[in-house]
Amino acid sequence: MDLTFNKNEDAMRFSWSNIRVQLEKIQEGGGKKSREKQKEKNKMTARERIAYLIDADKPFVELGSFAGFGMYAEHGGCPAGGTVSGIGYVSGKQCMILANDQTVKAGAWFPITGKKNLRMQEIAMENRLPVIYIVDSAGVFLPMQDEIFPDKEHFGRIFRNNARMSAMGISQIAVVTGPCVAGGAYLPIMSDETLMVNGNGSIYLAGPYLVKAAIGEDIDHETLGGAVTHTELSGIADYKFDTEQECLDEVKRIISKLGEKEKAGFDRIKPELPARPVNDIYGIMSEGNTKPYDVLDIIHCIADKDSFDEFKKDYGKTIVCGYGRIDGWAVGIVANQRLIVKNKKGEMQLGGVIYNDSADKAARFILNCNQKKIPLLFLQDVTGFMVGSRSEHAGIIKDGAKLVNAVANSIVPKITIITGNSYGAGNYAMCGKAYDPRFIYAWPTAKIAVMGGEQAAKTMLQIQVASMKAKGETPTMEEEQQILKTITDDYNRKAEPVYAASRLWVDEIIDPRDTRKLISEAIHAANHSPVRDTFQTGVFQV
Repeated sequence: MDLTFNKNEDAMRFSWSNIRVQLEKIQEGGGKKSREKQKEKNKMTARERIAYLIDADKPFVELGSFAGFGMYAEHGGCPAGGTVSGIGYVSGKQCMILANDQTVKAGAWFPITGKKNLRMQEIAMENRLPVIYIVDSAGVFLPMQDEIFPDKEHFGRIFRNNARMSAMGISQIAVVTGPCVAGGAYLPIMSDETLMVNGNGSIYLAGPYLVKAAIGEDIDHETLGGAVTHTELSGIADYKFDTEQECLDEVKRIISKLGEKEKAGFDRIKPELPARPVNDIYGIMSEGNTKPYDVLDIIHCIADKDSFDEFKKDYGKTIVCGYGRIDGWAVGIVANQRLIVKNKKGEMQLGGVIYNDSADKAARFILNCNQKKIPLLFLQDVTGFMVGSRSEHAGIIKDGAKLVNAVANSIVPKITIITGNSYGAGNYAMCGKAYDPRFIYAWPTAKIAVMGGEQAAKTMLQIQVASMKAKGETPTMEEEQQILKTITDDYNRKAEPVYAASRLWVDEIIDPRDTRKLISEAIHAANHSPVRDTFQTGVFQV
């Protein structure tokens, strides 16, 4: 290994270490005192419940752990959006698991909680995964009810999705380990089967205090909506158990009996280890991603050895396309090339920029993968499309539109990994969040924004200075530099992966070394959902 590789490796380790520190803080939930209160009630934490439920010898892929990070400071924060979720194996079967974290504001739903739960349901529907809800929630966080209650993508959409998933034949099981109040009471009842913990679980539209205020009736929690009431009187719940462990054991038994359903049939053979050690992935990108690198080096760290066949190798060189295998799964890879390369005319092309020929090549490759029913993997490190009169006259918008059209209409599963820059329309063309990737992950080195921080800050500075001059104010050079620094710092902060993950623009920030494993798990999940649509591109300019 050379000195440059070692420096790159150290920088990536440091970046991931910073993410890990923040993750560890998030995983504390509402803090030590809140966790102790759970224990006093003989209750496990959300993470303990999931750990007890899943198969210990198989991976659990947590999703949305950064949801709400740095948000709602005026309300004391909302770690992980007040819910722990992800894909794990229960009795050998992949399942989506969502568990309210009662240590965070009594499991109340913030706006980001609703967005996170809807994203998890979306993943379950797209991949036809059974869903297990572990319910322990006080309901909507009332101070922010206007941002969580009435709109299309708000709280009520959860129950609409319950109904849709049931109609799709997707099994949903609810384990009620604590309160389940008001509108939230519909979630377990709209699931296929409901289990309750006697003495702790409760389901009702209105709690004892509201019942007293509304109709003057005095009643306690258990009599109103406890496990005995709902398994013996109302018939709402299907099972009751004295402990959470017994409840979760029954879930394992239920899941173990689920019958096999039609699969997508994506091709998989016996896996081969990559040509390069997985740890080499740390040493490829420079600190700050300021220097060119060969994206094939990343591909050779994640793809099975000797499996990658490059498509149109000598054409459109700023995007690499090719068929390969990852953990045995056949996959079509579309990756931005960061090397400065020459095109077929001998002209230098900037790495990370999409040119006419590279857009044309990638669009054609995506069509091929759809025809062959091969899942698509996008490795994003893109600064955007090439600009200037030459590109405009050559029809860069037209060629870019063809690529966007192919991505938007693709019917095979799409998985996106943002390894570096994700700027402007490049984000769209390389299957950003708006283009329905089944899963979208970010490395600690990811940056998501309309354009690079330096260019954006200078543009915004010009606008701000012009506005000041229009008011008769002329800033000094020093004042302009301070304004530029303030704008740049704020812009760069909002381009960081933590900012994106907190708002669920990406599903998770991942250790680059886990890239191969997560792609494999994603295709495994996608294989549960048959590809039924016919690929069509509609009208576009040629």
